[in-house]
Amino acid sequence: MNQTSSPLSPPGDSEKLRSTVSKFISEDRLQPKLDKLKDDDEEARRKLLTDHQPQNWIADAARRVSQIQQVTHALKFSHPDAKGSSLSTSGNPCAGDSGIGSHTLADSMQPDVVGNAAALDVYKFLRLSINGRTLLERAIAQDPALENALSDDTNAAAEWMAAFATLPDPNGPPATHKLAKQVYWPLGDDSYHLLAPLFPTSLVHAVWTRIRDDRFSDEAKAARTARWENRPHPQGYREYPKLAIQNYGGTKPQNISQLNSERHGENWLLPSLPPSWQSEPVPPPFFTESVFTRRFGSRREVRQLTLALREFLTQVATTESNIRIRNKRAELVDRIIDELLQFAGELRELDAAWSQSEKCHLNVAEQCWLDPKRAAIDDAFAAQRQGGDWQDEICLRFANWLNTTLRTDETSMGLAESLVWQDLLDARLRMIRTELDDHDQ
Repeated sequence: MNQTSSPLSPPGDSEKLRSTVSKFISEDRLQPKLDKLKDDDEEARRKLLTDHQPQNWIADAARRVSQIQQVTHALKFSHPDAKGSSLSTSGNPCAGDSGIGSHTLADSMQPDVVGNAAALDVYKFLRLSINGRTLLERAIAQDPALENALSDDTNAAAEWMAAFATLPDPNGPPATHKLAKQVYWPLGDDSYHLLAPLFPTSLVHAVWTRIRDDRFSDEAKAARTARWENRPHPQGYREYPKLAIQNYGGTKPQNISQLNSERHGENWLLPSLPPSWQSEPVPPPFFTESVFTRRFGSRREVRQLTLALREFLTQVATTESNIRIRNKRAELVDRIIDELLQFAGELRELDAAWSQSEKCHLNVAEQCWLDPKRAAIDDAFAAQRQGGDWQDEICLRFANWLNTTLRTDETSMGLAESLVWQDLLDARLRMIRTELDDHDQ
């Protein structure tokens, strides 16, 4: 036999391929069947030995490969007797990184195989890898080294390689089945698309593998043990609470697909439930004359924003004003006002008339602002809210608080600066006035 060299086949590949194929047939396929024979069953033994001569077995495998298909999206998960089309695809490249799908697996995608479970040994054969390339990849690429390894008869070897290369090809035109899931998608004018959802078995296998490793790998077990024993450990671990298990194939998961068999028929489902928020109750702002100086100003987000604004103003204190400075300043002030409106909204949800408590020392303007429900049961308070100028006072108090908070040695915020600052804030303060007016109506 002549060794044919090519860029796809380093020297010596044919010998390695021939040895690997022979070993697979004799040890993986033949020997387990011989072990099951009775000692005196010579006829069956001779037949097995004949059938598993490399040329005979490979020829039979090339014939049986049409009974299976390599896919990434399988139909049989809908129903084990469904006869429609499955699909082999790398996913939708237009989906982008914002969503998780088969396209996110890229080169790490592991294909599945569906079809006659009795022919899955052919797929196992085609998955044999030599020098980093499987027999299937070599068959698709028409690798001369594989052709030389399969047979001295070049015509027979070429036919077998062509048959093996069809494994990822669809078995006929796209078709659905009465046992498959179907969705009628309306298009208008009494027409529709008939959609046939397929099970993303390759994506599911990647998820299953990740969860299995996170739950049962030696590294995860060691990390959990360290936590239980209150010891430090160089790595953490992941938990998946409330997992559900969906089983496919019953006692014969291989009848669904190859990867389903490797998953023992299991498909782990993560809980798809909305979060159950249990927010801490918001206490009324008692024992303070203004919410700005204590409650609002002490919120973590507000402290971070005012610190950022103060540092920015300090950095540009000696710089002539420009559009970049004004836009950055406006952005930070807007975010502080957003926090103010959020804060007021939380207090407005308290029970009506909380501001009547002896513990409430807030000024009247802030009572009108933060306890609007009281107006429904207190006529005097309602008249005060309706006819007073408490909205302007709230805006002034906010401006004074912000100026005080921002004052530094570099930004003294004197009278002239305060007036300028008031002008800069004016457009943002209108947002508060609008919000207050809307609640009054």
